[in-house]
Amino acid sequence: MGMFSSINIAATGLTAQRLRQDVIADNIANANTTRTTEGGPFRRSRVILRPRAEGPYWQSPFLPRELDNGVGQGVRVTSVEKDLDEEPRLVYDPTHPDAIQSGPRAGYVEYPNVSVVSEMVDLIDASRAYEANVAVVNGARTMFQRALEIGR
Repeated sequence: MGMFSSINIAATGLTAQRLRQDVIADNIANANTTRTTEGGPFRRSRVILRPRAEGPYWQSPFLPRELDNGVGQGVRVTSVEKDLDEEPRLVYDPTHPDAIQSGPRAGYVEYPNVSVVSEMVDLIDASRAYEANVAVVNGARTMFQRALEIGR
């Protein structure tokens, strides 16, 4: 492990959590958008994160090989996907310009599958994860400064 590995790992977390916050803000901003350029109501987006797996790993001398999966290399965003599993919310409003005109759902308007409450919980989670990564960077910086003071 290099000297700046902890900062590099925390930087990947900062980038990922910032993107998560942006996507959540977009979801909240479009919570009432009934018409998009693709047609239909806005669909909630979600960020898919995976661990980064690059390079050789340092092997722990205290764990058997099958239990030690190596030192983490951070996180990466694999994709931003639309949540197509959850159906849009139906609200009866026949006077709305986007109301369904015929069929069994006539008079209903399809609203986005965005729950502002769950988005706010996700936003708090992303903010706390961002803060934790900032604390790692600050801790590493303090450690480097103290090491330099010892060398004086």
